[in-house]
Formats: sequence, structure tokens, C-alpha cells
Amino acid sequence: MRVAVLLSGSGSNLQALLDARRQGLLEVEVAAVLTERPDAFGLQRALQAGLPAVCLPLEQARLPAARLAWEERLATATALFEPDLVLLSGFMRVLSPAFLERFPHQVINQHPALLPDGGDTFITAGGLCIPALRGAHVVADALRLGLPVTGCTVHWVTPAVDDGPVLARAEVPILAGDDVEALHERIKQAERPLIVAVLKQLAAARGRHKG
Repeated sequence: MRVAVLLSGSGSNLQALLDARRQGLLEVEVAAVLTERPDAFGLQRALQAGLPAVCLPLEQARLPAARLAWEERLATATALFEPDLVLLSGFMRVLSPAFLERFPHQVINQHPALLPDGGDTFITAGGLCIPALRGAHVVADALRLGLPVTGCTVHWVTPAVDDGPVLARAEVPILAGDDVEALHERIKQAERPLIVAVLKQLAAARGRHKG
């Protein structure tokens, strides 16, 4: 299974995939890494691993025409690598329905909060009802709301932001004294094995379907 990884930051989840593949734990090929940020360290991880790396800066992001043209370039560049799956891993741009139509039922996202299978609340393993946090600031939101637990979710991407069918979740307790940086780091630690497990399952399912 060929995976195109779209990221905007450090690429720690990308590194987890590369490490798992090197260790023989994951039969998935990272076909390319794409970003809109020239300073994304994930680009350096890709280059160090000998992977194709593409940077498409988004200029004038508030202009709809400029954003549309950028997204078309991103979709075209992604398609060049013929991915079976597109992974949004810390990718900080919301993609339009037009982009998703280029890759039907092929785009998944890593979200640093717990998302339900539907609705605006989530029931934790301990039976607590917490709000479903969506958007770009969910780690800070979890602290601001005083939640006892948060986590991470891998889900299919649909036009509704952070609302697609869930593939897997992991819960992360919020500790006394946590700030955004400390909590986000523990969420990332949970994200890495979670995305490896999800890709392993999707690759196995794809293999069975082809067989």
C-alpha cells in the first residue's frame, strides 16, 4: 500500500511509520511527503530517508482564488505519486470537497482529541461524557475546559471537519500541571503506535480485497 503523507510540522508520526517499516513491522510504502510549510521538519525527515518531498507554500491564504489554485496544485502533486491512501498527519489546512473527490475514500486524518462515531460528545472508557473537540486548538481546549482525559483519533476525512468515520482512538489522561506542550507530547506518544496499527490494518484489508 502506497501512502502519501501530508504534514505541516515535525513529522514525528512520519518517523514512526518509517521506523516501523525498517523494523519489518509495517508493509507500507511512504510514496511521498508533501507540505505547505518550508520550515516543516517533516521535510528533512523525508529527505534523510530518501523519500520524495514536495513543498507547496500557500501564499495569500485568505484569498479564495489563491487558496483554490494552491489546493489544485497540491492535489495534482499528490496524484503524481499514485497513492492508495493519503494521510493527513498534523496537516494544518482544511481540504475542500473538490480535493477529496480526487481521492475518494482514500484520505485519513490524525486528530489530537477524542472524536465520537457521531454527535458532539464522547463517552470515555471510564464512562465519562466529554465534549468532542474539533478544530486546530483542541489540546489547548482540553486544558481550558478542565477535562480529565483527552486522546487522539484516526478517522476517514469527509467534507465535515473532524467528523468522518472513526478508525481508531487512544485515550490520554490529563495530569495536574499539564501545559499545552506537555499534554501534546503525550498525545503524540499515543498517536505513533496508533497510526502504525491503523495502517497495518488497512494494508491487510486491502491485501485481502485484492486477493
